[in-house]
Amino acid sequence: MSAPGAARRRPAAFLDHLAVDRDAGAPVAVQIADRLRALVLAGGIVRGTRLPATRRLAATLGVSRTTVTAAVDILAAEGFVEARHGSGTYVAATLPADRLAGSGRRPAAAAGPQLSTRGMALAGTTVAAPGMRLFTPGMPALDAFPLDEWRRALARAQRLHGTGLLHLADPRGWGPLRAAIAAYVGPARGVVCSPEQVVVLASARQAVALAAHLLADRGERVWIEDPGYPDARAALAAAGLEPVAVPVDGQGIDVAAGRRLAPDARLAAVTPSHQYPLGAVMSLERRLALLDWARRAGAAVVEDDYDGEFRYGGRPITALYGLDGGDRVLYVGSFSKVMFPALRLAYLVAPARLVDAVAAARRAAHSEPPALTQAALAEFVAGEGFTQHIRRMRLLYRARQDALVALVRRHLAGALAVTPSDAGMHLVGRLDPALEDRRVVQIAAADGLGATALSRYAAGPRRPNGLVLGYAAHDEAALADGVRRLARAIAAAARRKVAHG
Repeated sequence: MSAPGAARRRPAAFLDHLAVDRDAGAPVAVQIADRLRALVLAGGIVRGTRLPATRRLAATLGVSRTTVTAAVDILAAEGFVEARHGSGTYVAATLPADRLAGSGRRPAAAAGPQLSTRGMALAGTTVAAPGMRLFTPGMPALDAFPLDEWRRALARAQRLHGTGLLHLADPRGWGPLRAAIAAYVGPARGVVCSPEQVVVLASARQAVALAAHLLADRGERVWIEDPGYPDARAALAAAGLEPVAVPVDGQGIDVAAGRRLAPDARLAAVTPSHQYPLGAVMSLERRLALLDWARRAGAAVVEDDYDGEFRYGGRPITALYGLDGGDRVLYVGSFSKVMFPALRLAYLVAPARLVDAVAAARRAAHSEPPALTQAALAEFVAGEGFTQHIRRMRLLYRARQDALVALVRRHLAGALAVTPSDAGMHLVGRLDPALEDRRVVQIAAADGLGATALSRYAAGPRRPNGLVLGYAAHDEAALADGVRRLARAIAAAARRKVAHG
């Protein structure tokens, strides 16, 4: 049996561990509670031990008695201490963790929550590395962005709308922005629609996800391009659908192959204006065949107009939506590449009968982009600066593509073959079959390059071997440096291939 008064002497040993930091962000009472709790859990204060009186603790710590009482109240509410009438406050004999485990011992570590099938699909999505790495696909020329005009658009939006920007917007998005988008996509892309059909979103991926949840049930099949956009594939899989890889060739998605593979698919996600990543423009024959299949199958088509604005030869191709007449095609556009990636604004033009459902799904997802950003973009798109910016970027990107093609042919002849494209912000380079694109990308990444392996875009068993090279974000000097570094990476991959047989 312990000597009388021993329980009262025990706490003195831990008082040195209770110093508080008045410069810390946490309140002093919370600091004291945290330190006492940590000592109890670590065994520094034995269970059942009586704590010093609040007056003594306050004097030792140089704080008010009210502060110490507040700390003790926190621990009492959590079940770490208990007050005994007329006797004082004691560390609880049974701690909260013990009660959770159903025993008087600290519970053993247990496995945490497990990911669902949908969760695993989401977790498997590739997250792009931040920054402006050379050759990262999809990065626009931020060095040529009219930042002053954008600042003026922000200021004008605040001045015009004031407190109106503080209210919740229409579930379809900011009205003037939807009107500006409808006015732009009609003549520019052949998408004749009313502002009521436009729904403002955060990204093209969100548009695919909304279409998947609204138009197909779990387990149903959907067409995806192979190779194709990984984010679209991930969004469809996360919605519980079964993506079916339909091959792509020089005319776009092979509709006949899609009919053979999944004639009963509920949805087709395509990039007809500039197929990503191969760059093919879907032929008129394929477009009509795709729409014919959709009508016969009762399916919908999600048209992602990837890079549709940046066409270097002639006028941009009329969107698939224009051929359909707004019946089965949901048209998706994004400002992330036309403007800048951090803008995080896209839009969906839906058939009139689906607009209310799309707007409700958008609101349910709690994904309304900020009203100020929408209002500023409305000012920017409605003015002449937007179309002038796009025209300037077409000229700039064509010059940067020409520079990259010349550099690759000069420094990488025989190792990487590139063909000029009539549109877009990236090129596909075909590697020597003896090299593995993922190995080249791994070595290049260690040298700060953002080239992507073409095989990463494959959805089916075919694994195309090549590199996807973004060029829009960098001038000729930077591209020249990048090609020299890429040449070193390819040479290193070749040496490793020889060394390992």
